[in-house]
Amino acid sequence: MRLVSFIQVLLLLGIATYLALVTLENPGVVRLPLPTGSGELTVPVGAGVAIFLALGVLFATLLLLPGLWRERVRRGREARLRRQAEDRLTATLQARLGSATPTEVITDSEVTT
Repeated sequence: MRLVSFIQVLLLLGIATYLALVTLENPGVVRLPLPTGSGELTVPVGAGVAIFLALGVLFATLLLLPGLWRERVRRGREARLRRQAEDRLTATLQARLGSATPTEVITDSEVTT
């Protein structure tokens, strides 16, 4: 798990470094090389920053998803276990009430006399 976090941090630092270098090298227009290595994409600096900001948000979201997913699964499991425990308790209570001997009910007229 630590290795994955280390790689994620390195990737984030690489993205930030790339953004800083591109911004410093091209103040007006940004030339972004395409991943295929054939050509480049020319965009204004603001669009370049927005692209990298969107990549950063996507990256942060991917970092948060495993924890959120585990929490959701844990809550579902706890709810299921709680429901099963309540069902067992209800069944036990019904069984005990069904096996209990009926007691004599005292009416109001007997209490006052």
